[in-house]
Amino acid sequence: MRLTVIGTGYLGAVHAACMADSGHEVLGVDVDARKIARLAQGRAPFFEPGLQEMLTRNVESGRLRFTTSLREAAEFGQVHFVCVGTPQKENSQAADLRFVDAVVEGLAPYLRGPSLIVGKSTVPAGTTARLTVRVDALAPEGVDVEVAWNPEFLREGHAVEDTLRPDRIVAGVSSSRADAVLRDVYAPMLRAGVPYISTTPATAELVKVAANSFLATKISFINAMAEVCDAAGADVVTLAEALGHDTRIGRRFLAAGLGFGGGCLPKDIRAFMARAGELGVGDSVAFLHQVDQINGRQRHRTVDIARDMAGGDFTGRRIGVLGATFKPDSDDVRDSPALAVAAAIHRQGATVRLYDPQGIENARSVMPQLEYVHDATKACEGADLVLHLTEWPEFRRLDPAVLAASAAVPKILDARNTLDAALWRSAGWTVRALGRPTPPALPNQQAAAPVASAYSSDLG
Repeated sequence: MRLTVIGTGYLGAVHAACMADSGHEVLGVDVDARKIARLAQGRAPFFEPGLQEMLTRNVESGRLRFTTSLREAAEFGQVHFVCVGTPQKENSQAADLRFVDAVVEGLAPYLRGPSLIVGKSTVPAGTTARLTVRVDALAPEGVDVEVAWNPEFLREGHAVEDTLRPDRIVAGVSSSRADAVLRDVYAPMLRAGVPYISTTPATAELVKVAANSFLATKISFINAMAEVCDAAGADVVTLAEALGHDTRIGRRFLAAGLGFGGGCLPKDIRAFMARAGELGVGDSVAFLHQVDQINGRQRHRTVDIARDMAGGDFTGRRIGVLGATFKPDSDDVRDSPALAVAAAIHRQGATVRLYDPQGIENARSVMPQLEYVHDATKACEGADLVLHLTEWPEFRRLDPAVLAASAAVPKILDARNTLDAALWRSAGWTVRALGRPTPPALPNQQAAAPVASAYSSDLG
């Protein structure tokens, strides 16, 4: 099929490349001419495992092209995927839909044949119905145009895999024709056995925000338990392991740590609360206020614990930081808990030296006041305290004995609970972690194994 993907940010660039790799002819569209020029050369605008190779392969084959013209998109495609951002409004928790509206209003007048506009952006319930009215008013008379919603469920760091082999496809459609078109688009996935859920647009719109809200709730719950464990002298990792064996609860996303961030979960749960309020059912999701507050409190608690480990005052201290991105396998620093903690410590008088495997340039662009280095040893060199803030696999492979020799004071705060605390202590480090007793409450018992990073960072 001939598809267009409008918006080539994280969602759109991945979707365009994966649809081309599935055999479709794809035209990517964006208002950013520099980004389009880069993509047209087969160059990924951000780090995502597997994306660069896929872009190069499909641009070279001719299946994937890029443009800045909505008129060209209308003439080219039968199906138009809308993948633009829906950020949080200024001075409001609600989603800002101006980019979605601009795409629809810019595309509809140029459509000349039967067309399906498919939203993938995260939007409030009722958006499809509102856009349908707008499309009917703007499309040329006699041209059959439908609007459907097909939410994305990508995890940064796993986006290519999640697009090609999703755990479900949700299609919010208003006709059997639209449903049939989307089944054709996703035919390779359906042949592979991926579940396909056909539903109303309003339900499809709710699926994404409901899923993100549930995940955020689970993460904030275990972080709240970590705070209780700190007060009670209990171990949150063992607690999570015990809870996870209950099949009604499950182990995934029960990893206490610094909390969630990125461009999706924080703004999506706030937009969900705002929309529920508009619908007159705000009390039904009032608990999400606490979820959001608990998540933010983890950053403040981390700074407080770090200050205590630094002797009660950051002034004049050298702090080494491992991690800047909001999760591993990404260069995304949007609403990054790691970067927020590093910046807060810097504001309180410390010299902060930071290393991240992929996110240094993005971090530097938003926090130029920090020092940036290109390996973990340099970050720890001369440090009075080291903070482990993003759970990159590289950090679990570090040799703590080597780092101890370069640090001024071998102290580390593992804010992600993924380092082998016993190994670091045996190398001479003082180790603290959120929600874990130090020293261990049961010194003769082997400590629970560190939590695999996938539990805490499989976020969309």
